[in-house]
Amino acid sequence: MSAASNPPFSTCDFCDVHKADTSGAFRVLPPVFQSYGGKPVFAGPVTTVKCHEDNSLVKAAVESPGEGRVLVVDGGGSLRRALVGGNLAAAAARNGWAGLVVDGCVRDVAELNAAGVGIRALALMPLPTERRGEGQRDVAVLIQGVWVRPGDWLYADADGIVVSAQALTT
Repeated sequence: MSAASNPPFSTCDFCDVHKADTSGAFRVLPPVFQSYGGKPVFAGPVTTVKCHEDNSLVKAAVESPGEGRVLVVDGGGSLRRALVGGNLAAAAARNGWAGLVVDGCVRDVAELNAAGVGIRALALMPLPTERRGEGQRDVAVLIQGVWVRPGDWLYADADGIVVSAQALTT
């Protein structure tokens, strides 16, 4: 990761600065996400997909230009199907996505870890989804009780994941 494209940051430092924020502009996701992908630290503006056990829109998103954005996938916390696997992780890396945060499962852990993209998800599940073309794109999503909206900024590092209505500086 080059310092020019993704300057170093600390989610702990962000929390120290914004701990008294009661406006809802600064949010912290619960510590339930596991880290996968080749980039353990990532950040960028958010775009969203809301789907349930159908990754059609996830596939469409990662096959489009990522432009340094973070795709937040509201999979409803389902542990029954994997919404992202090795092929989609490789597509995300190839197309310039900074990261993926999946409120659901992923699969192909060796391929995920080799992909040049940050990935956070609840767990591993080898069973893929069935593509039915269902879901919504670029809508506000509720991730583990925390609202995430298109255009928010998401920051993920070893300590956790924070979301802000505006870009944050250290």
